[in-house]
Amino acid sequence: MKSAIIAALIGSATAFAPVQTGKATTALNAFESELGAQPPLGFFDPLGLLDNADQERFDRLRYVELKHGRISQLAFLGQITTRGGTHLPGSIDYAGHSFDSYPNGLAALFGPDSVPDRGTVQIFCFIGLLELFVMKDIEGTGNEHVGDFRNGLDGGVFWGKLDEETKLKKRGIELNNGRAAMMGILGLMMHEQLGGSIPIVGEM
Repeated sequence: MKSAIIAALIGSATAFAPVQTGKATTALNAFESELGAQPPLGFFDPLGLLDNADQERFDRLRYVELKHGRISQLAFLGQITTRGGTHLPGSIDYAGHSFDSYPNGLAALFGPDSVPDRGTVQIFCFIGLLELFVMKDIEGTGNEHVGDFRNGLDGGVFWGKLDEETKLKKRGIELNNGRAAMMGILGLMMHEQLGGSIPIVGEM
């Protein structure tokens, strides 16, 4: 749990904030024009992850930031959806337990009423399969940028019809939404431990 939180924090800190001096000058000059270094914060690297970094290092961190942002968007929406009373229909196991019979949020994985261990293992195995074989940036398949997971599957039907300005705008929107979602899901996780109620989300 702690490692997941740390990873999300690192992923969210890799490209967006105030100009630094000293060692950060080289990184600033190299990456201040990259997507995501935008007003009002500009280039933001509070942990100094890009000090003396090359393009390969930047691309790796951007890849991680995008992936964490996408996962966090799904996680945040999942929290909102289930706490709003919407769950998958049917049973989660052969014993007939329904999906809504388990608690929301972290309590679904940790605690006395959590999903059985075998179910948790299946979830993590499925995530591992996605990580290893699906959510990959495969070279030579026409991908245009870091984090482009189309791998030639869309055939240019959707993304290929957009002009470069629109593509850049949509990539910036995804990046910002991912950053907000990383902060949002961390906030929900913390509030769940603190208890109480949050507007829209409801009782934690």
